[in-house]
Amino acid sequence: MRSKILAAAAVVMLMTTAGCSTLERVVYRPDINQGNYLVASDISKLHTGMDQQQVAYTLGTPMMKDPFGSNVWYYVFRQEPGHEKVTQQTLTLTFDSNGILTNIDNKPALTP
Repeated sequence: MRSKILAAAAVVMLMTTAGCSTLERVVYRPDINQGNYLVASDISKLHTGMDQQQVAYTLGTPMMKDPFGSNVWYYVFRQEPGHEKVTQQTLTLTFDSNGILTNIDNKPALTP
């Protein structure tokens, strides 16, 4: 009798712990998008020689500016789909002291 109770308890324990892994895919997890949504057609409009106002008109305001006074703008887009891996795309724009775009560094979507 005692072994039947222990066997039943083991089966119930096994079923409850095994159910967690399959239940995770059933639970709704919303897509979370953060930052500047970067469209390839907008990025292709950028070219060196543009001033900061033209860049801001094309892409919008950057997510981050370098806090130490150098003219570097960061456009970061992070996407976390419900049950998939997180991806992040970073566009770094460097301006000279006159506010003219000198360098465009577009890093593709990476999985951090």
